[in-house]
Amino acid sequence: MIAFLFPGQGSQKVGMGRALADAFPICRETFEEADAALGERLSRIVFEGPDDQLILTENAQPAILATSIAAYRLLASGGAKPDFVAGHSLGEYSANVAAETFGFADGLRIVRRRGRYMQEAVPVGEGAMAAILGLDADAVARACAEAAEGDVVSPANLNGAGQVVIAGARAAVSRAGDRAKALGAKRVVPLPVSAPFHCALMKPAEDRLAPELRALAVAAPRIPIVANVTAEPTSDPVVIKRLLIDQVTAPVRWEESVQKLAALGVTRAYELGAGSVLKGLVKRIAETIEVTTIGEPHEVEAFVKGAA
Repeated sequence: MIAFLFPGQGSQKVGMGRALADAFPICRETFEEADAALGERLSRIVFEGPDDQLILTENAQPAILATSIAAYRLLASGGAKPDFVAGHSLGEYSANVAAETFGFADGLRIVRRRGRYMQEAVPVGEGAMAAILGLDADAVARACAEAAEGDVVSPANLNGAGQVVIAGARAAVSRAGDRAKALGAKRVVPLPVSAPFHCALMKPAEDRLAPELRALAVAAPRIPIVANVTAEPTSDPVVIKRLLIDQVTAPVRWEESVQKLAALGVTRAYELGAGSVLKGLVKRIAETIEVTTIGEPHEVEAFVKGAA
């Protein structure tokens, strides 16, 4: 069985998707459609930068979605159809567009607002995220609980392979990092993010996004989606909406999601879009799943040759 995987925020880089758009009309048309949906030249920021504009959350989220869907449409036009799809955080929206739960234009507009609401939920500089390396999830949760001192700090991304990202108030994240080291963590790496995603500080963003997601026209996905919040496949559009709302403040259960894909019989996975973050994580979580990135023309050509 095959799964298509979609990366989340942090995978963006200036120039991503440009080679695909230059080489394949369907990819170029996808970026043109994104520009039309948002009423501006998102593609110019994606292809040319500057970097300080692309990394803005409200630009990065639709940019990553557009790049992933350009790659997906190219493969789908050749007849490729996965058995399951999954995405890391923002990538879950790409997975839903690929599965035709909701349209590409609707997806772009909703993630632009999602990014804006997340950015506005916490003043810049007041929140933080850090990757805890070499400590299991239970111990990281303990470090957060012992270091909170009344502030918000909690596991945000349960990435597996000894990597847990925490999020919360800046001082609390720092204290939790120190506590994690005392409990045996090998490293604590502060992350260059503009907001503390997937923690209780995102509740204002969840409250603003919820009515918009509830109003979104959705259909039953054509491909089962393994959701971040439950690490279970679902094809119920009502449940999918609820899980996308919950996902704003809930941790991303990526390790369990990959383990679920392996248990369902997935042996090959393709990371569609920019970068190879998910490839690295999957290889460390499930040795039975072979992962390939699809984000450049030569990778597409290799995929087509392999499929043939």
